[in-house]
Amino acid sequence: MEFDIEENLAKLPKKPGVYIMHAENDEIIYVGKAVNLFNRVHSYFRNTKKSPKIEKMVTHINYFEYIITDSELEALVLESNLIKKHRPRYNTMLKDDKSYPYIKVTVDEEYPRILFSRKPQGDTVTRKSKAKFFGPYTSAWAVRDTIELINKIFRLRTCNRNLPRDVDKLRPCLNYHINMCQGPCKSGAADPQKYSESVNGAIDFLNGNYKPILGMLEERMLKASEDLRYEDAAGWRDLLNSVKAVAQKQKITAASDAEDRDIIASYSEGDEAVVQIFFVRNGRLVGRDHHYMTGVSEQSVADIQNSFIKQFYAGTPFIPKEIMVEAELEDTAVIEEWLTKNRGGKVTVIAPKRGMKERLVKLAKKNA
Repeated sequence: MEFDIEENLAKLPKKPGVYIMHAENDEIIYVGKAVNLFNRVHSYFRNTKKSPKIEKMVTHINYFEYIITDSELEALVLESNLIKKHRPRYNTMLKDDKSYPYIKVTVDEEYPRILFSRKPQGDTVTRKSKAKFFGPYTSAWAVRDTIELINKIFRLRTCNRNLPRDVDKLRPCLNYHINMCQGPCKSGAADPQKYSESVNGAIDFLNGNYKPILGMLEERMLKASEDLRYEDAAGWRDLLNSVKAVAQKQKITAASDAEDRDIIASYSEGDEAVVQIFFVRNGRLVGRDHHYMTGVSEQSVADIQNSFIKQFYAGTPFIPKEIMVEAELEDTAVIEEWLTKNRGGKVTVIAPKRGMKERLVKLAKKNA
């Protein structure tokens, strides 16, 4: 049965949802969201001025379908998932789907571990996992080195035993015997309170609070030296130097503002764009990366970054408190609502106009 576009336009509901445009061969060529499906879908077929890209897309539409949602927020999430799944040719697309390394602290376990992670355990959209994630980092080897350093300092377990269920079921591993693990798998070996303090110390370290750890290591080094345990003293000295090296590498971006934020800027030519993103954690620039986007011709800076944010943050386990962009986004309110729900805390998307924040966005732009 032939699809009558005019007839189906009249049937569109005045409700929020997602619309899906199909070409003659059933290919999905565009996915969009709308606060009002009736008004938004009608706009494509009205005799009004459109960009050449949209004009061309409309000529390929053979039929459309739609999905009603309860809110614009639900429409945004559904739109993001459908775009990622079908990669329609007329949508602005994130070209590279990078998987960043994160450090995961399993705080939902009785005896938490520090783990390397590329994807969070649990649902990344609903954040069912209660683990803490730190990152993203742009170097996998740096993440592994950091985890190794933390485990050396705090002697946390690295095994995957289910504790306390598996206590005393197996003999303690080599790490326990060489004093690299507190041994929570053995009855009476690990003090739960001391282990908890070690985990908190590790989290402080990952948050960039190095002062207590530096003091602790220096104290242990001096004590070992006074007791003529020179080999132990040398070990504590090496760890002390390693922590100092990590602390030095992290560049301060705003000494008076120790927030977690991502800074996003883009540069486009023709149908392609590069989006540069700076990762600032606890006031320190911990990494940066760039992404390619296609289908950006005739798209404004705000449109490009609007599309990038919806696709990038749909698949990342860590969402910062603040996201800085170059221009005000059309979907700022609903994006903030979506990210706030996923983060479990307030998220703000801003386009700074002056001061240090504006200079950081301009620096990201220069890098793009």
